[in-house]
Amino acid sequence: MKLIGAGFGRTGTTSLKAALEELGLQRCYHMTEVFENPWHVPLWSAANEGRPVDWKRLFQGYEATVDWPACTFYKELMEAFPDAKVLLSVRDPEKWYESTYNTIYSGPRKFPASVLKKVIPPVRRMSRMAEGIVWERTFKGRFEDKPFALEVFRQHIEDVKTHVPADRLLVYEVKEGWEPLCRFLGVEAPNKPFPRLNDTADFQKMMGERMSSMFLPWRRARRS
Repeated sequence: MKLIGAGFGRTGTTSLKAALEELGLQRCYHMTEVFENPWHVPLWSAANEGRPVDWKRLFQGYEATVDWPACTFYKELMEAFPDAKVLLSVRDPEKWYESTYNTIYSGPRKFPASVLKKVIPPVRRMSRMAEGIVWERTFKGRFEDKPFALEVFRQHIEDVKTHVPADRLLVYEVKEGWEPLCRFLGVEAPNKPFPRLNDTADFQKMMGERMSSMFLPWRRARRS
């Protein structure tokens, strides 16, 4: 592991994942990786419960992380990978809250818990893991309390700045583009635009398509 992402989700982490992989960090871990590796879910749940986790096994084949769930455990990852640098992705707090509320918070809640309970066990397990780490652990079940959520967001940024040595940390907004990121990593900037991925509209479209495909077998069974 060469780079640990300490920034919350919806701070440009999908764009960052693509950018870091473009810069040669293969691969970059993001919440989307959990969809592709369901066996990771019990490990993240164990971490959330304070049980020991073999971080090197979990991140085998990865050279960077961004987004949840890894950002919640950046301190543990710093201990497991003492030579890794830390990237704190940030964003205007008001815009961050609006984006988070309209995507990863509201999207899954469009599907009633009674429906989720009946279908697709891997999705249900992942949903419980994300609920526990993001909405319960990080926001104490109070994400809809906007002033509280914004204070959590701001305090997390200050905590990272306090905990991570300055020479090991980059505080970064994706709108800054390649230059500060490449300077921090000691690599040359590619001759191409910085990735701009997964805005609110893109996320909502992706979530609709993903959830529709997941529920297709259940819908077919109901019609038969």
